[in-house]
Amino acid sequence: MKRILVANRGEIAVRVIRAARALGVESVAVYSQADAASMHAWLADRAVRIGPAAAAESYLRTDRLLHVARATGCDAIHPGYGFLSENADFAEQCEREGIGFIGPAAEHIRVMGDKAAARSRVEALGVPLVPGSERAYTDVDEAAAAAEGIGFPALLKARAGGGGRGMRVAERAEGFRDLFGQARSEAQSAFGDGAIYLERYLPRIRHLEVQVFGDRHGNVRHLAERDCSVQRRHQKLLEEAPSSAIDADRRARLCEAARTIAGGIGYVGAGTVEFIYEPDSGEFFFIEMNTRIQVEHPVTEMVTGHDLVAEQIRVAGGEPLSFDDAGAPDGHAVEFRINAEDADNGFMPSPGPLRRWRPPEGEGIRFDSHVYQGYVVPPHYDSLLGKLIVHGRDRTEALARGDAALAAFEARGVSTTIPFHRRVIAHPDFVGDRVHTRWVETELGCGERRCPDRSISSTSRCATRTSACGRRA
Repeated sequence: MKRILVANRGEIAVRVIRAARALGVESVAVYSQADAASMHAWLADRAVRIGPAAAAESYLRTDRLLHVARATGCDAIHPGYGFLSENADFAEQCEREGIGFIGPAAEHIRVMGDKAAARSRVEALGVPLVPGSERAYTDVDEAAAAAEGIGFPALLKARAGGGGRGMRVAERAEGFRDLFGQARSEAQSAFGDGAIYLERYLPRIRHLEVQVFGDRHGNVRHLAERDCSVQRRHQKLLEEAPSSAIDADRRARLCEAARTIAGGIGYVGAGTVEFIYEPDSGEFFFIEMNTRIQVEHPVTEMVTGHDLVAEQIRVAGGEPLSFDDAGAPDGHAVEFRINAEDADNGFMPSPGPLRRWRPPEGEGIRFDSHVYQGYVVPPHYDSLLGKLIVHGRDRTEALARGDAALAAFEARGVSTTIPFHRRVIAHPDFVGDRVHTRWVETELGCGERRCPDRSISSTSRCATRTSACGRRA
């Protein structure tokens, strides 16, 4: 493999370009009109304008991407995450064109992207599942009948895609039909597939995921787990590795279950097997598999010492995996997603120019980004500005280093999630590792609407608790 096309933008495009360069592989970037000044467009060996700002007319145009790949002599395409990274049709198109797809086979993207089909495959492998529907639904009457059988509260999930889009929680049968319509409409808009799968909703759970890798020689490895329980509306905000919620025995069983799934389907490339974990019962259940590199992969890199993006490129080129299963983690790592959003105003996006931008530096600090001082954050794409990753000998040191790094981070011109992250890691629940996937909404009380003093979002919580959000009410 001598040259690859990076079919993405932003932070992940920069990450792929740098990994390729470290391997001696040339890179070709594509960029939209809105991204002409983005770092990835001038960091690559060559860059080609792919279309206007709208993703549907640029980064999602498979015909244009394949044309650029052929015209520039690329051996393969790296899709990053998001956009076309889990599009089985695109992977098949690459194969027909004789261009490598740096990711799994189309059949694995397709089967694991269909939540009902994935459940069937995983159940056959003996891995525990959350009670759920046998198939996805487009008819509300059929879905409502299935929900009654599964029980309430019920979780509605888009059959295709992820990232919290097309997801709703129905607390009871009343209102289910409206929520089903909302979820179906959102899923259709985001993924072109409005089918909705149902699961029994389990409150106060942890979200754990295991990084897996397979190669073309039949090897399958795991690189242990990440804890992604700090979320808002199913969108991850902060990730850690390892998880403090499980002991060594449960870690071993969790990782073995993930490897069983990857090995059972003959998976090739980087993937993430996601589970929910009930601390009260000590049980974990498979929920889905993401057939791509994850936004939060750096925390795994920090505690294992492996470059996962470089490994993707090597495996796609036919090389065997360069590592064994992960052993004991080397310390503790935390990733903070720095978004251009106003957390005190419903996490409203905040596009505009970065008038001051000075990320922190120092021992145990890493920052992955595509922006710089003077960069104008466009309104057309997701709001991720970069990922601040910190590492320490243990969780206490990592969190102290994270707080110092966030305090030193200079960012002006747009609202960012930096203040929000400082409130999170100062909260006694987070310090004491007592969070769950709805903790941000139910306990921290941020992001739904402003209270009169603008410090927390829930006025009822403001009247009863003085420490919500870590501020005096």
